[in-house]
Amino acid sequence: MSRYIWIVMLSVMFGATSFAQESKEVKEVSKTIEPLEDKSTATLAAAEQKKLYESFEKTMTKVKLVGHFTIDGKEDGTLRKEEYIVEKVKKTDEGDYWVITARIKYGDVDLAVPVPVEVKWAGKTPIITLDNITIPGLGTFSSRVVIDKGKYAGTWTHDDVGGHLFGKIEPATEEELKRKSGKTDSASEK
Repeated sequence: MSRYIWIVMLSVMFGATSFAQESKEVKEVSKTIEPLEDKSTATLAAAEQKKLYESFEKTMTKVKLVGHFTIDGKEDGTLRKEEYIVEKVKKTDEGDYWVITARIKYGDVDLAVPVPVEVKWAGKTPIITLDNITIPGLGTFSSRVVIDKGKYAGTWTHDDVGGHLFGKIEPATEEELKRKSGKTDSASEK
């Protein structure tokens, strides 16, 4: 019986040595092969990215985000309304950074602000990312907001308070866009 164990052990040892030798040869050959750059794939990826950027700009220009938000710790069942007018979004030359020019209504404050954000992508879905951005007169904000098929949803933090937000994206009217930029006349404001 012990004779069979020795035969099996020797077979395993010689097999392992042979495998190790073949593995070394494969590694040596692999070093001499230059990886091929698939320019057609790179071109397709750039074209796809350009389409995503154009679609995001179109989706988020001259629109109104209308929805609700919650406040962590105040789970009374009351949803608070929110509304943002987005004049435009513009891709910067820096990485994933964009500037969203939006009218922000928060309490008694109502002003147009260019907000620098990062837009990350989950496949073809944009996620607006804001990390501790201070907006003068309002405070410091962070958020993650998914934009998908005419809707938005995400989380937000304003200084030490946070919660969830969600709603739909609608076209803004010309009157809303004019009011945002301070172009309404005094008669129409009464």
